[in-house]
Order: sequence, then C-alpha cells, then structure tokens
Amino acid sequence: MNSSKSPVLLLRLPLWRSRMMLVLVCAGFAGLIARAVYLQAFNNDFLQQKGESRYSRVIEISASRGRITDRHGEILASSTPVKSVWAIPDDVKASREERRELARHLSMPFEELEARLADSDREFVYLKRQLPPEVADRIAAMKIPGLYQQREYRRYYPAGEVTAHVLGFTGVDETGQEGIELAFQDELSGRAGSRRVIKDRRGNIIEDVAALRTPRDGRDIALSLDSKIQYIAYRELKAAVEEHRAKAGGIVVLDAVSGEVLALANLPVYNPNNRAGLSGAQLRNRVLTDSFEPGSTMKPFTAALALELGRVTPATVIQTAPGKLSIGAATISDAHPHGALTVAEVIQKSSNVGTAKMALGIERQDMWEMFNRVGFGQVPRVTFPGAVAGRLRPAKTWRPIEQATMSYGYGLSASLLQIAAAYSIFARDGDFITPTFIKSTKPAFGTPVLHPDVALEMRRMLELATGPGGTAPRARTIGYRVAGKTGTAHKQEGGGYAETKYRSSFVGFAPVSSPRLIIAVMLDEPGAGRHYGGDVAAPVFSAVAGGALRVLGVAPDAPMKPIAMPSEAQLVKEST
Repeated sequence: MNSSKSPVLLLRLPLWRSRMMLVLVCAGFAGLIARAVYLQAFNNDFLQQKGESRYSRVIEISASRGRITDRHGEILASSTPVKSVWAIPDDVKASREERRELARHLSMPFEELEARLADSDREFVYLKRQLPPEVADRIAAMKIPGLYQQREYRRYYPAGEVTAHVLGFTGVDETGQEGIELAFQDELSGRAGSRRVIKDRRGNIIEDVAALRTPRDGRDIALSLDSKIQYIAYRELKAAVEEHRAKAGGIVVLDAVSGEVLALANLPVYNPNNRAGLSGAQLRNRVLTDSFEPGSTMKPFTAALALELGRVTPATVIQTAPGKLSIGAATISDAHPHGALTVAEVIQKSSNVGTAKMALGIERQDMWEMFNRVGFGQVPRVTFPGAVAGRLRPAKTWRPIEQATMSYGYGLSASLLQIAAAYSIFARDGDFITPTFIKSTKPAFGTPVLHPDVALEMRRMLELATGPGGTAPRARTIGYRVAGKTGTAHKQEGGGYAETKYRSSFVGFAPVSSPRLIIAVMLDEPGAGRHYGGDVAAPVFSAVAGGALRVLGVAPDAPMKPIAMPSEAQLVKEST
C-alpha cells in the first residue's frame, strides 16, 4: 500500500489543535527560560552553595600547643608530630593479606579492622589516632586505595611520672584533662586556623583557594617547679612509701620567700605518656585534693595565738600531769605523761594536754580567726583544678571539747598544701603568703598575721622539736638548722577513729637563720611497724631539705658534720 495514500496522513487536524500545541511548546520554553533566569539571576547563592558543597572544603590548620617548662626553661611538656590513619570504607581496595598486615601495623585486632572497613554507611572512619611517624610511613608504603593520613600532635612528658600530678595530661585531641594542662587550657591550646581548598572525592587537594584564618600557636607556660628539687622530692617520697609500706603519700616544697611551689609529688602515681590501666587512686593529686585532720602539726598555731594575745610567754609553765585532762564526759590524753612543761616544751614534747589548756584560755572566735587567716577552711587561691577548702566550722558552734581538740588537730581538716602554706607565718616573720605554681617575676608580699617577735619565738620552739628531746630529731640536716612539727593522727573510720590506721606527717622549714624552704610530708597508713610522724615523715623532710638547699646554693648555717641520730629506743614519740 502506498504510504502517501494512508488514511491517517490524509486526515486533516483542526486548526485550533495545532495552535494549541504551538502555545504549549512556547509556554514550556518560556517556563524553562524563567526558571533559568530565576536560578542564575535571583537565586545564584543557592546554586553556588550546592556546587561548592561537592568540591569545596574548609580544612582546619592545627595550632601547636604551648610548651610547659620549669623555672629554668627545662621542657616538662611538649607536642610532637604524629599521624592519624583514616579511610573511606567503600574506596578501600585491599586483599585479605594486606588487611592483616595493616592490622599489625595499627596494633589492632584483625576483626576490629574488618568491622570498621565494613561500615559502608560512613564516608569517613578513623582507623588509628596518633601513630608514630615511622609506623605511619610503613602504612603509606602499602599504597592501599581509600586509606589516608592526616598530621596531628601528641603530648610528650619527658619526666614521666615524676611530674605527673603537677602537669596532668591531655586527651587524644590535645585538650587538657588534668593538672596544669587543664588549668591553662586556653593559654596552651592557642587557636586553630583554617583554609578553603578544592578536593576530589578521594580527599585529594586539587587546589588551595584561600586562607580563612591564620592559626595562633599556644603560649608557653613557665612553672615555678625546679626539676632537680622535684626529682629529689619524688625520689625520697617513693622510698619512704615503699619502706613503710604506706597506702599513699604526698610532699610539697614551697619557696618561703616567694611562695612558689618548687616541688609537688604524690604516690600512687602514673606515667602520663602511657595511661593504660589508669585508676582513680593514681590520678588523685592528694596534696591538693585530699583533706585530713592534721594532728599535732596544728599545735604551733595555738601556741602562737596564745603568745600573740599575751596569754603566755615561751617560759610560762603549764601543768600537764597526770597526762590527762577531762572536759565534760571526754578525756584528753598525752601519749606519755610529762608533768610541768613550759610553753616551749609543750611544743617540743607535743603535749595534747598542754596545748588544750592554752586553747581553753583563748576566745573561740579569736582562735577561729587565726585559723581562717592562714587559709584553713578556704579554697587555696592557686590556679589548679580540684584544690579543696577542707573543713573549719564557725566558732559559734564549738563546744569546749571541740575547741580543745581543734587546738591539736582534730575536728578540722586541711590539705597538705594548706598546712605548708600556713607555716609561712613562722618562716616569714608573721606574714602569710599564697602559694603559686607559676614562676614569679615580681617580689611577693604576704599578709601580716603574727607580730615578727612572736614568729621568731615560734621558730625557736619549732627548732627545739627537731633537736634532742624533741619529737623529730630525724628531721635534722647536715649543715643546716631546721625547725618543724610532727603530726600523727588517727584516721576516721565509720563513726569514729581507727585504732591502728594513721596519717603521719611532718611540716618544717630551713635554714632557721633565714628560712628559704617550707616542706610538708604526709604518709597515709604506714604499715611496717612504725607510724609516728617523727619516724616516717621527718626523715623525708631531712633528705629533701638537704638536697634542695644545696641545689639552691643556700649557705649552711650549722656545722658540716655528721648528725648522731637517736636509736629506736631513744626516740621520743609525739602525742597523737
């Protein structure tokens, strides 16, 4: 059949239908033109944004975290470059053997690596953070498609556990978690920068477009610590904790002139470079975060207040016989009866009865104000996280027995740092000085608490406590006159006090002629047969004071000859 004679072709369409089709086609084109004009002229930002989202990226430029140094510029914490390995799971092309080798390099179980790479719903997954550069180089040499690396920094602490409780540590993103790292996070971290780049789907940078923000490196922090004194303090504390099988221990060394913390150490401790298996007991900075009843280390404050108010003189005689004092239904006892003692001998022999009698001759408000002015019951004004205030109840709530027991260190609590700082009034002619962990560049000014003559009298009494007949002859140091006070306090347990658990301490300063160092030592639950502060804590003070004063080049003020230490039977025990 001839196609030209087909009935369909011979059909005549109505004119209106052809015109309608023309109008519809023109309307369609007009709509497309209008849409194009709208998108390109009036909504261009939207299209630009959608386009850039497919190829443009803003990448962060890390800022280098500031270093932490000791007072002499020795580096205590710094950041070292490391690599992190990440992947686009869908793009990873590796044989089973290659994945096994990769798992070995990453120190990761093969099953865990497989699980991460099987997560096809994610376009980005970290395989390992903070790898050493040499390990990252071995992984890069495998040339596995879909595997990428980025540069990061890892914090390194050269002194390890020796400075752990002061410095603290950072997390995987170099954010401070503990100690100075946390306290000075803003100063140390600086500010990250950023750049706009063009990347392909595989994450490769095709073009560097522009810098959006310049990175600002963190500020270096110079601490007040002296690395040599810090090592001496840590070494001697560790030896004492091990020798006496103590549960824990702490030590702090203050510069009596400036208030700077020259050393601070605790046990148990941890290595901030390897925190696997870290426990809460290891993390605790006991010198600042643990408060305890100070025991006999509080007696000098009671005696000093009595002297300041004119209630007694160093030669005033106090009858302590028969070694007991009843107040209501309670009885205060001395470890050994002494009879009549002068005020100086009350401190030398550490008499509870003599101290309580001095306290009961003082208004309780005056006693509270004395304790408060030297920092008890207040959070120390140090830039350090976790420092505690301890406990000092208002004077109006004190009963006579409570005022008596507080005079020798029961019924109130304080941290070791608070006690060390409080002793500055004896070492600094009556001035109280606030401790600091930052290297000082200006002269330090204290707050007057005692008359200088009273502070001088207290230095003489506290020196007697470290001499023959005192409670701490083992605190003596070759070449230097030392002064201080022991403390042996029963630990609270349940609703009362444990009979065989003690906190043993010694707080002192040296040299007496011109005090330079204040050192406080505490051992928690010594368990090798000795528990008096004069036995277990005073020898730590002696070793640290001697070593630190020589490091500082302080001139001796006593004969440079061996000191005859008393035998076990000759040691005078302080009251508890």
